[in-house]
Amino acid sequence: MIANEEAARSWLRSRPEVDKAATVRLENLVALLSAENQRQNLVSAASLEQVWLRHIVDSAQLLAHVPRGTSGAWMDLGTGAGFPGLVIAALRPETAVLLVESRTRRIEWLSRAAAEIGLTNVRVCGQRLEAVETRPVSVISARAFAPLDRLLELSARFSTRDTLWLLPKGRSAKQELEDLRTWRHAFHVEQSITDPQAGIIVGTLAGGKGRPT
Repeated sequence: MIANEEAARSWLRSRPEVDKAATVRLENLVALLSAENQRQNLVSAASLEQVWLRHIVDSAQLLAHVPRGTSGAWMDLGTGAGFPGLVIAALRPETAVLLVESRTRRIEWLSRAAAEIGLTNVRVCGQRLEAVETRPVSVISARAFAPLDRLLELSARFSTRDTLWLLPKGRSAKQELEDLRTWRHAFHVEQSITDPQAGIIVGTLAGGKGRPT
């Protein structure tokens, strides 16, 4: 378990995705986030004191669950302040990352941050998820976007049997998965490395609503 900023930075340096260029991109993201948070409440002020732990590594840890060789687009739902979407894009510049966000000021922030960091692999989908054009993607992530059953109802149309779902759910992960009755899936809960009480729902979706697990 990672407990502080020094350990978070050390963990990042150990990741294969983190080279000098990726480090610069993340440093720039942190600086931009801190400045923008003075203008709009992207994240809590208290969390900025542990920004590498609470936001950067908390996002980057999702990559540990992505099999080598995974290609195709990554869709991040309800990106908000940019987590995990901007972090993933910074660490995987070869991967197309779709950031779905409907709030105007957040859309502006995501677009500006991606441009200033030089994330040419980012596309900001500035609309409600229901209006986003259906397309298959390789990975779907969502951090505090919606309860699991509702999230699947909204986004299952982007998923194939091979699509990997990575859903940080905090303390509710196990309970939300236990309560999921009407979808065929191969989901399980992984322990978060940034919070001993948090879990990440990981897996694939095999069927739709009305089909018991």
